[in-house]
Amino acid sequence: MARTIRIPAEVTLPELTFRGVLLGALITVIFTASNVFLGLKVGLTFSSAIPAAVISMSVLRLFKSANILENNMVQTQASAAGTLSSIIFVLPALVVMGHWQGFPFWQTFGICAAGGMLGVLFTIPLRNVMVVQSDLPYPEGVAAAEILRVGSAERTQDAGDKATSAPAAASGMGDIVSGGLIAAVVSFSASGLRVLGEGVSGWFSVGSAVFRLPMGFSLALLGAGYLIGIVAGLAMLTGLVISWGIAVPILTSMGQMPAGQSLAQYASGLWSSQVRFIGAGVIAVGAIWTLATLLGPLASGLKASFSALTQSGAARNGNIPRTERDLSAAWISIVTLVLVAILVFTFQTFLSGAALSAPAIWKLVAYAVLFAFIFGFLVAAACGYMAGLVGSSTSPISGVGIVAIVLVSLLMLVLGEELLEAQNGVQMTIALAIFTTSAVVAVASISNDNLQDLKTGWLVGATPWRQQVALLIGCVVGAAVISPVLELLYNAYGFGDAMPRAGMDPAQTLSAPQATLMLAISRGIFTHQLNWTMILIGMATGIGLIVVDAIMKRTCRVARIPVLAVGIGIYLPPTVAAPIVVGALLAWVLERALRRRAAAVGQPYEAFSDVPNRRGVLIASGLIVGESLVGVLMAAIIGAAGSDAPLALVSEGFTRTASFLGLAVFVMVAVFFWRRVMRLADPLSESNQASR
Repeated sequence: MARTIRIPAEVTLPELTFRGVLLGALITVIFTASNVFLGLKVGLTFSSAIPAAVISMSVLRLFKSANILENNMVQTQASAAGTLSSIIFVLPALVVMGHWQGFPFWQTFGICAAGGMLGVLFTIPLRNVMVVQSDLPYPEGVAAAEILRVGSAERTQDAGDKATSAPAAASGMGDIVSGGLIAAVVSFSASGLRVLGEGVSGWFSVGSAVFRLPMGFSLALLGAGYLIGIVAGLAMLTGLVISWGIAVPILTSMGQMPAGQSLAQYASGLWSSQVRFIGAGVIAVGAIWTLATLLGPLASGLKASFSALTQSGAARNGNIPRTERDLSAAWISIVTLVLVAILVFTFQTFLSGAALSAPAIWKLVAYAVLFAFIFGFLVAAACGYMAGLVGSSTSPISGVGIVAIVLVSLLMLVLGEELLEAQNGVQMTIALAIFTTSAVVAVASISNDNLQDLKTGWLVGATPWRQQVALLIGCVVGAAVISPVLELLYNAYGFGDAMPRAGMDPAQTLSAPQATLMLAISRGIFTHQLNWTMILIGMATGIGLIVVDAIMKRTCRVARIPVLAVGIGIYLPPTVAAPIVVGALLAWVLERALRRRAAAVGQPYEAFSDVPNRRGVLIASGLIVGESLVGVLMAAIIGAAGSDAPLALVSEGFTRTASFLGLAVFVMVAVFFWRRVMRLADPLSESNQASR
């Protein structure tokens, strides 16, 4: 069990306070916007629970009455930001396909809020079985509890000596702020003022085969790479090698470069139209394989869920301690009915433009809502178990989305004949399949996070029903933010191949990788126009990688090659994937240095590296938040000005110099990252002695 402060059940402290809810809402807005930007750019989101806990402790320490349970409620509410934003893995496909010209607020809000809140309600019956009675590790939940414990200990260790306790408690916030400010300044200089380059690529040919050596300078992606670690980073590097070291050179050597095109244009065109489908095939196989390997846990999760539902809510919540009290069955039933009604209204509004009779529309609404509800419930149990087993960050939400889009597309093929035969019927059917999958992904993503938060609460002695209310509030606030942020980003940068206006810079486009993949799958099912040759090559590659990974698992305990990460490395633009790999390598080099330092002073690595590792996570989170918020700010400025570079200080002739300056700044920030983390690993440093 985690070494943590636990408030006894008979002790009552303020938990769900007005100031806590307000602070949680503000943090939710910040992290939702950050995660939406990062997810559209690279196809990854980051967990907001730990940085939210640090920010909460830093702010609420200004109030004498603040306590560990109130801080826990803030991080619980804010954690919805990193999870509900996963809906951007699907929803932007509606814009990419041209069905939406923007993101209608009420439809987007309805699908996000109702789906996310159902995800909370579906996992409430699992809390006692999967959190209290289970030995599942819940890595993020335990880590968040430890952060709260440290912050609470720092606050209470010497209440009379503020000079001693304040610097230690504030250090976590300082790491987030320093990383955020650095990333914000660098990002504004690059995307706003255009005095720093955002990436550089070297192109060369061997015969008629074209090769590319890419590098991006995004500090957010450097931080993301640090968080995902060396295993996933090397897998993405493998994907880069497959796409730009094997596939593109082979395809370019087999074809003839059209007259008037450069090497870069020719190779990039082949990568976009051909090689990315290899990545799609690898991702599909990886997602299916990941889910298949978790069939046992999935079955256990479903069994626990149905078992919990047969128990009486009143019996469970009668004369029991505060720390075991969930939302009552009556409240769960009432809120569930309201959310189903919201889903019905949202789907009916979505289909209101279809050239169908009212009975046909209501029949399709019934199909969509039933699928989202039933499959969402099954997914909630599965994702809750998977999150407890392998952690929220590695639970395959993209795989759940792929399975959902395939199933709902097949369902519409069988049951949606009237819609398919109507005017623009295929287009509308694809859109309905994507919209339905969005609801499922919202349920899955929140289910993926909910039990982690409840684990944190159980470890610190929180009241479960108050945490569940905090999560519901977080879903509403996050859902309200997603639509305007998506609207801003789309109008400023464009998604995938979709540009809201002519003359936009394609280099600035947000790739939205999962959304474009979902669209390709659904469109291929209905139109039979998938690039099956490349997808089958990708699937064969994925199967081969699974075999290699299985061999490595038996022969090498450390080295692995997660197939999903390889597929993402193939599918993402190379200047996006490259800095993620650099961040993962930075994390690996720092770990090795910390191990050497721990051995030199004769301490166990886990104890010695606890504080430095926490600092690294917070700096990386700060880099992501800083750059992402500047990206959202620049989107607003670009949208208002109607120009791709309204604040640019230099002309296009400065591009080469800007690239060298961007590289220099990127290296300097990586060195700063290294030095700031390693400073806490110096046994003689004052900061290290104080923190320990």
